[in-house]
Amino acid sequence: MSDSQIHSDHGQADPKALAPGTRALALIVATAFFMENLDLTVIATALPQMAEAFATTPVALSLGLTSYILALAIVLPASGWIADRWGARRVFMLAILGFTLASILCSLSTSLPQFVCARSLQGLSGAMMSPVGRLVFLRLTDKKDLVRGMNFITAPGLIGTLIGPPIGGLIATYADWRWIFLLNLPIGLIGLILVRRFIPDLKPEATRAFDLTGFCLNALGLGCLLFGVDLLGHAQGLRMYGAGLGLFGLAMGWLAMRHYRRVEKPLVDLSALDIPTFAAATFQGGSLFRMAIAVPIFVLPLFLQVGLGLSAFETGIMILAHTFGDVGIKVITTWMMKRFGFRTILIFSGFGFGLFVAAFVGVDRQTSLGLILFLLLASGAARSLQLTALAALQFADVPKDQMTGAVTYASVNQHVNRAVGIALSALLLNLSAAWRDLAHPNVQLEDFAPTFIVGALLAAIAGVRYLALPRTAGQNVSKGR
Repeated sequence: MSDSQIHSDHGQADPKALAPGTRALALIVATAFFMENLDLTVIATALPQMAEAFATTPVALSLGLTSYILALAIVLPASGWIADRWGARRVFMLAILGFTLASILCSLSTSLPQFVCARSLQGLSGAMMSPVGRLVFLRLTDKKDLVRGMNFITAPGLIGTLIGPPIGGLIATYADWRWIFLLNLPIGLIGLILVRRFIPDLKPEATRAFDLTGFCLNALGLGCLLFGVDLLGHAQGLRMYGAGLGLFGLAMGWLAMRHYRRVEKPLVDLSALDIPTFAAATFQGGSLFRMAIAVPIFVLPLFLQVGLGLSAFETGIMILAHTFGDVGIKVITTWMMKRFGFRTILIFSGFGFGLFVAAFVGVDRQTSLGLILFLLLASGAARSLQLTALAALQFADVPKDQMTGAVTYASVNQHVNRAVGIALSALLLNLSAAWRDLAHPNVQLEDFAPTFIVGALLAAIAGVRYLALPRTAGQNVSKGR
C-alpha cells in the first residue's frame, strides 16, 4: 500500500467526524480478518471426514488448501489497484459477499473438483477482503488512532487462528463437516450490514496503468507451478505432465520477476530485494522456513488422526498446544531479540524448529501424550520466535519510498511459500505410500516420516542461510546488543 493511498482524499467523508467511530470501523474490518483466519485453520482437522464425503483421500484435499492460497496470491498484488479503480467500500462489500457465498458453495460441494472451485472463489474474495479492509481503515482513521486501531483489527485474526482447529474438530466429530463453512454465513451478513451502515462511500481514485503483462505472468507461473506439484503427488499417470507444468511455471515465474525489474511501474516492485536484510528474511532463508512451517499446518492434523488414530475433536485440542506455544513465547520475544539479536534468534529458532519437527518421526501410538504435547508446544514456540523475528527484520532497512512494493512482495511470497509447502507435503505422503504399496497407496503412520524429515531439513537450511547476516542485522529496530 502506497503513502498516497494512505493519505489520499477521503471523498465524501470528513475524517475528523469519523474519529469517535474508530472502534466501530476497526471492528468491521476485524470481522473480515476473523472470518478469513478462522477459515484458514478450521478445516484442517476435518480433512479425513471431508475426504470420505468426496470419496477421495485426505491427502488429496491438499488441493483444496493450495487452490485457496493460490487464488489469494494471484489477486493480492492487484487489490490496491482494483480498490482505487472501483472504490474501496464497494470492493470491500463485494469481497465479503463473495467470500460468504463461496463458503456456502463449499458446504454444498459433493466432489473434490466442486470443492476446489469453491475454495478458489474464496481465495479470490479473500485477496480483496483483508487488504482492502485495511485500506478503508487507513483512509478513514486519524493518525493518532492508527496504532491502537490496527492492534484491535489484528487481535480477532489471532483468535480465529487459535479457535479454528478445536471448532473444526468438534463439528467434524459431533456434527456434519459442512457446518464448518456455514459458520461464515452469519459473520459475513453482519459484516455487510455494518459496512453499509457505518462506512461512507469512498470515491474511486485516479490509478496508474495496470501491469497486465506482469499480472498474467504471475498468474501463469504460480498456477502451473502449484498445479504441477499437485499432479506429481496425486495422479500416477500424469506425473510427467506434472513435472512439465512445474518447470513451465518456474520459467514463467522467472519471466515475471525479470519483467518486474524492467518496467517503470510494475505490478510488484522487487527493488527491496537489493536490501540484504529484506532479501534474507523474505526470499532466502525466510522462504525456506515458511515452506517448512506449512508441513505441520497440513500434516499434523492428518498425522494425529490417520497415523495415531485420534478423533477430529481430540486432534483439534492437541493442535491447541502448537498454538499455545506460538502465543506463549510472545511474552519474551521482544526481550530475546534485544538480548541476543536477530541473527542469533533466526539461526537457533530455525534449527530448533527443525529438531522438534524431526522428532515426530519417532512418535507412534505407544508414545506418551506428554511427549507429544511437548513437541507440539516447543515447535509452536520455535515457529513463533522465527516468524516474529522475520516480520520485524524484513522491513528494518526498507526506506519509505520502497515500502509499498516490499509489503506487496512479502505478502505474495508468504502465501506462495505456504502453498508450495502444503503441495510438497502431499507429494511426499503419496510417494511414500506408493513406494510401500503401489497397488493400494493408502497413507499410513510410517508414510509421515519423509515429510517430517524434509520439513526439518528446510528449516535447518534456512538456519544456515542466516549465517550470512551480520551480527548487527536489524539492530536499528531491536536496539539489541
